[in-house]
Amino acid sequence: MQHKAFGAFIASALVFFAPAHADDYGDARAELIAAYQAEKFPKMLLAARKAVAARPGYPGGLFNLALSQTLNSDHHGSLQTLDTLAEKGVDFGASELANFSAVRELDGWSAYSAKLKNLSRPVGELRIAATYPEAKFVPEGIAVNDNGELLIGSIHTGQIVRLSATPEVLLERGVSWSVFGMRFHADGSLWFASAAVPELADVADDSGQTGLFRLDVSSGAITRVAVLPQYEPQQVLGDLVIADDNILYASESLTGAIYRYYIDSNEFETVVERGKLGSPQGLVLNDTGSYLYVADYIGGLYRVSLQDGSFVKLDVPDNITDYGIDGLYLYDDELIVIQNGIRPHQVAAFQLSDNGLAVVGRRLLAANLEQFDEPTLGVVHGDDFYFVANSHWNRFDRESRLPEDLNGPIILKLRLN
Repeated sequence: MQHKAFGAFIASALVFFAPAHADDYGDARAELIAAYQAEKFPKMLLAARKAVAARPGYPGGLFNLALSQTLNSDHHGSLQTLDTLAEKGVDFGASELANFSAVRELDGWSAYSAKLKNLSRPVGELRIAATYPEAKFVPEGIAVNDNGELLIGSIHTGQIVRLSATPEVLLERGVSWSVFGMRFHADGSLWFASAAVPELADVADDSGQTGLFRLDVSSGAITRVAVLPQYEPQQVLGDLVIADDNILYASESLTGAIYRYYIDSNEFETVVERGKLGSPQGLVLNDTGSYLYVADYIGGLYRVSLQDGSFVKLDVPDNITDYGIDGLYLYDDELIVIQNGIRPHQVAAFQLSDNGLAVVGRRLLAANLEQFDEPTLGVVHGDDFYFVANSHWNRFDRESRLPEDLNGPIILKLRLN
């Protein structure tokens, strides 16, 4: 998933999340890759242990540790590490990789395989809420108006479409670029985050720019353009949340910043400085409006104070992973998460502690559905949750081209209660 720049994929068995930030984990990861490519496996194992110590519980790091262990003939240790991942609900496909052939010969493999079988079962009673026939639309953002009509935005075409009985294009690409997170304001206008990313068709010379835009849905006119100052060559405002009549918050996934935007003055203010988070994606206000919950794709869940920008990582039980979260939403005392940075992709409800600083339980709402192909963002509407099931982000090649064998966007709906 290029706008996140940390999408998980398996290449030569290693799980990469690239590019990595210049931190202890990033340094260890660079050592690990170099050692793997040079076939210096003892050195690779040392680097893998350093990476796990720098980012405990990180699924990609654990998988690379398992690989390092089996390449150093510690097959039992490798199986134990893979089992730890399975307990967290994660499977990166060791059963299909040649490097793990010796691990598959162990007596404990059958018990591990039973866990994988359980992880691969379809979960969720959902119905298709809407579809759109344009195969290369590549949806990301989604919003719902007071009438229950769904709107989706495109990464590839830059359009916004209303999914009524007869779908209607509300916005053609113009001053904005790829459409990311979308939210309706209380005044009926639609705010959306937009960025000029390589996956946008004919992105041209404005690559790297990003901002917030306001759309008058009735006329299709853009009534506000708020381009983020060019702090870095590449920036992507990927999601936003509306706090009140005047204030929006937005996450910037490439530099790790969180911004506050003032509608009346058309100005951005930094809440969390660049480089403090790894890759912030979804964000949602708590019920008092004093904190933001932020999903860091490579760092997990954080609670950010809107008073001073300080943040703390949520405590999460060992059998739950909070990594790889894209969409993040609040429903009563639960955080609804869409996780596409782990396998299998899933939608889950994380129950919060009374003080809001810990995850104390998890409900798996959807996983392994036939419609899934990189689910991305969603929207809570009453007791219903609508989300993009098949964004096709994972189908772009290295030249940001799409294959021909794609289906159009599918929006799924599930009951949260």
